[in-house]
Amino acid sequence: MSPASRFKRFLALLLIALLAFELPLAAGLGKKKAKYVGGTVNGISEATEGKLNSDDEKILTFTADKATGPTWSIPYDKVTSLAYGQHAGRRVGATIAWGVATLGILALPILFSKKRRHYLTIEYSDEEAKSQAAIFELGKDVTRTMVKVLEVRTGKNVEFEDEEARKAGVK
Repeated sequence: MSPASRFKRFLALLLIALLAFELPLAAGLGKKKAKYVGGTVNGISEATEGKLNSDDEKILTFTADKATGPTWSIPYDKVTSLAYGQHAGRRVGATIAWGVATLGILALPILFSKKRRHYLTIEYSDEEAKSQAAIFELGKDVTRTMVKVLEVRTGKNVEFEDEEARKAGVK
């Protein structure tokens, strides 16, 4: 087998593997997940993925995906403000990966699609009455519900960080 046909075979197998296993080249955070982006929360590393749970009527909880991962919770009455914002960007990394895997055939549509990220900032007072903050990236399927539930349970109105967030109709 010639080197050229080996290379073509390798690319074909790579493409099949990418499609068969749905490798998340273009995917970021799962639709129903949350990711701790940063803030003043001790014990949770930045970029920790998990679930933000507002089912309890008195406490908001973030639980990391890993069974042994950290958990963070805050009573709703300790929340002092809520802010929501979006950031959109091109899928350049995914475009490069798909371009290499498919010799550029499938990469172009990915470049023209936008990836929209949803951010929720929660400011609160800790046990010592010190101001603290936690910033979460929310998956697109939980954003509207989470923002609305937090408004109701905390009694605080969400501040929109930009016009794009307001247009998204979260409120």
